[in-house]
Amino acid sequence: MDNKRKVGIVGSGLIGGSWAMLFTAAGFKVYMYDIDDKLVADALKDIQRQLQNLEKIGMLRGSDAADVQFSGISGGTSLEECVRGSVYVQECVPEQLSLKRKVFEQLDAVLDDATIVASSTSTMVPSTFMSGLKHAQNCLVSHPVNPPYFVPAVEIVPSPWTSEAVVSKTEDIMTEIGQEPIVFKKEHPGFGLNRIQYSILNECYHLIKDGVLSADGVDKLMKFGLGPRYAWMGPLETAVLNAEGMRSYLERYSHIMHSVSADLKGPADWSLPAAEPIIQQLDQLFPLDKLKERRQWRDERLIAFAALRDQMKRKEKSD
Repeated sequence: MDNKRKVGIVGSGLIGGSWAMLFTAAGFKVYMYDIDDKLVADALKDIQRQLQNLEKIGMLRGSDAADVQFSGISGGTSLEECVRGSVYVQECVPEQLSLKRKVFEQLDAVLDDATIVASSTSTMVPSTFMSGLKHAQNCLVSHPVNPPYFVPAVEIVPSPWTSEAVVSKTEDIMTEIGQEPIVFKKEHPGFGLNRIQYSILNECYHLIKDGVLSADGVDKLMKFGLGPRYAWMGPLETAVLNAEGMRSYLERYSHIMHSVSADLKGPADWSLPAAEPIIQQLDQLFPLDKLKERRQWRDERLIAFAALRDQMKRKEKSD
């Protein structure tokens, strides 16, 4: 691999490790940066373990074996080395605005004019920490969905200064590594995924708090009702297929949509202690000492779903 195919990862946590695995699977050379050698060493050890496990269950991305993919990842505490020669740098530090700003200023000082820098932030609009940078035209957000290896959506959100060429190139890179880029025309608070997610969570809160449903009942509505459809289709296509197109759907249901929507309560009070009754129900459903096993359960099902999705994609191409 040559340096033209090098990618830098800033931050060696779970998201940084996931990005490293995605890029190495696609043939990129990866350098992972963090402020402490032990953090990097621990991350590399975990990545090696994950790649080996994925190979054992037949879910390893890319054509190279796990050991070959792992050999394409290195790391250390030199930000300059992370950035030097990289075509793309993915920032993955904690969700703190002051820290994001500091990291992007440090990156700006060592960037060349050709390197793209993307943040993994889940809600912060890029203008809040990318303004005034010398290379602001090269900076944007590439927000993954956790866990990125099995959930491929990536929100690509430009700042007011991001060049169209950088947005297009980032979209190409995400597609190349097997993700599904969703390109925003402009920045928007919370982007798209979390705005939709929080809207759902707010209505869940009100249904539980008002004594309409239990927490278990709310989750079942999604798991056995909306979820199976949304796994393959978005809410708009779902509506289209539930009638003879969107015009037909609105002719039938727009008055119902309006009357129900008028009864929605909007933002919920998720602060403590207001949310305590919901927390108590969830702690019973999902005991805190069992969350590690439950995450493993989640990942196994996402792996199975990813395999099914790939199978269906191949079938669609052959039809």
